[in-house]
Amino acid sequence: MDYSLEVENSYAVRGWYSVVHEVLHDGGKPGEPLIKAAVGVVIRNPFAGKFVADLAELMKPSPAIGHALGARAAALLRGRPVESYGKGGIAGTSGEQEHVVACITTAFGDPLREQVGGGKAWISSASKVAAAGTAIDIPLAHKDELYIRSHYDAVTFSVPDGPRPDELLICVAVATGSRVHQRVGGKTVADFAVSA
Repeated sequence: MDYSLEVENSYAVRGWYSVVHEVLHDGGKPGEPLIKAAVGVVIRNPFAGKFVADLAELMKPSPAIGHALGARAAALLRGRPVESYGKGGIAGTSGEQEHVVACITTAFGDPLREQVGGGKAWISSASKVAAAGTAIDIPLAHKDELYIRSHYDAVTFSVPDGPRPDELLICVAVATGSRVHQRVGGKTVADFAVSA
């Protein structure tokens, strides 16, 4: 199924945006690159400039956004599996933070999990209201165990001309592994594998 087309049929989409970070080292010896990617879609906010109690118009079709963004983000990792993920968004200044949250509930999250190869942990998120071009730090955590400290990270993402006041930016981030040179202890992927 073409989930991007489904999103475009359900929402007024202005554009799709993406960014990839490939980190070889952070001062230490270069190793296996950490690849982090973020993908977003800018849609018209049907509730901009007014308070509406029922946000179903944003919520009902949101599974398609989860599928589309998850598939696009995973594809940017060049065949490597997703180990961590996060979600978020920005409402333009005529909207509300709750308009973003309506788009990224469980109805969105479960399709995102499906597209990135599963995920047992809740999906870290961030949302806010801001002007066009404002960056958002999409939080990352291990997709199967929230308490794996090595995977606490973020991807900074922005759309230079969005979201406009009557728009929403909905976005996800994924990564192939832990922070480069992580070494502050805590529960590890190996610990999780033993207890799973």
